[in-house]
Amino acid sequence: MERTEARGPANAGLILARLDRLTVWSMPYLFIGVIGLGFLFTFYDIFDINVSFIQTCATIQPHCTPVNAGNYLGLPVLLNLVGYVIGTLMLSPLSDRFGRRDMLLVTLVITGLGSLATAFVTNMSGFVLARAITGIGIGADLAIVNTYINEVAPRSGRAKYTSLIFIMSALGAFVGIWLGLLLTTPSTPFPLGLPFAGAGPHFTNGWQVMYIVGAVLAVVGVLLRIQLPESPRWLVNHGRLDQAERVVSQMESMAARRTTLADVRTPAPIEPESRAIPYATIFRSPTYLKRTLLLLAMWFVSYVTVYAFASGFTTLLSGLHYPPPEAGLIAAFGTVGFILCAVVAYFWGERLERKRWVPISAILTLIGGLVVALAGQTFWLAVVGSMVVFFGFNLWVPIAYSWSTENYPTRARTTGFALVDGIGHLGGGIGILLIAPLIPYMNVMEAFLLIGLFLVIGAVIAQFGLNTRGRPLEELSP
Repeated sequence: MERTEARGPANAGLILARLDRLTVWSMPYLFIGVIGLGFLFTFYDIFDINVSFIQTCATIQPHCTPVNAGNYLGLPVLLNLVGYVIGTLMLSPLSDRFGRRDMLLVTLVITGLGSLATAFVTNMSGFVLARAITGIGIGADLAIVNTYINEVAPRSGRAKYTSLIFIMSALGAFVGIWLGLLLTTPSTPFPLGLPFAGAGPHFTNGWQVMYIVGAVLAVVGVLLRIQLPESPRWLVNHGRLDQAERVVSQMESMAARRTTLADVRTPAPIEPESRAIPYATIFRSPTYLKRTLLLLAMWFVSYVTVYAFASGFTTLLSGLHYPPPEAGLIAAFGTVGFILCAVVAYFWGERLERKRWVPISAILTLIGGLVVALAGQTFWLAVVGSMVVFFGFNLWVPIAYSWSTENYPTRARTTGFALVDGIGHLGGGIGILLIAPLIPYMNVMEAFLLIGLFLVIGAVIAQFGLNTRGRPLEELSP
């Protein structure tokens, strides 16, 4: 196994060449779970509002009912996403300057504090503010996690391992929605609801329990993330070659137990560390600026579909006159489709170019919406449609996460992802703010086609993007 004295730009290139030859996951598999636990909490917090908001709204907002709850949903979702944008644009560049691992701890602490604050609000203004604080942590956390994974995963498996982490996201969404169903909807005979659900006149604070659970998950995530090493690509980019050498050597030792190591390729030229702020790297380069505008347009439009379903599926169905327990149960079963899509993305995500998955997702989302619309009062058919919807609108997301980070150099990778994914989230918030009040005046077919249309537009935009599958990061984005 090759070794080098970690000194000078030539040896920096050799360290990265050694890293690029690794063809398997070269860290303890426990680390996937450690990183994934943060994702589990993040997506738990995104989805916990889906079912629980109706009870939250009725508790803290006068005159809020299941039918008109959609009128109050837009603002907390939008401000949560505004917080997301603020957090990702302010904190993510710190990851490019000061390191991935330490900022992963900071972001999870902020997210946990926001969740804890949410549990103790007494009015809608406080709820909106607490959701905004939570969003600050979530936004930066997603950007840094996706960057970290793509910098340590083998180049032939960047989308694969991002999708593996995304399975934890799916589990977080599953727990968030099902726990909301259990704690915030009344006992209702199946299939109109859960007969063992606990909400009622004497238990109206189930939504508070959910946010306390979120805070506990954040504490556990912080304690586990302390074990993670720093990204070796970031260490090389910042001239800390001795540390990068140690991390890569450990990764080579781990990989050698699982496969035969290939020869080291000729090192690529390494650009000296830039002292410019990461945003300057992007905005001063016509190449990176063009990539940014395209990815931003894709995320902004597509997130209208994603957040309309992720945060508002139950509220949307209630606005369409489904009884809230039944609407929540249909949404809860839909999360099974979310889990399945993450598994499919893990096993097959590397088979196609990243951008090809977006139209596949759009088509599946439309099909699922049509099934829900045609189901009428047939509960199980609506459940099947819900699972297809959740499968469809989530399938492209982990692959597009990987694709977005691949479009930027190490010195600005987290910042680039933060720009396109972070600002893109505003599309989701604005979409819900505009769409949710219209839902009571639409039928099921019209509502689902309208929401799915935005992902179709995003899929068209994506086709003009860069092909990245299987290519070295330094070659894609020098």
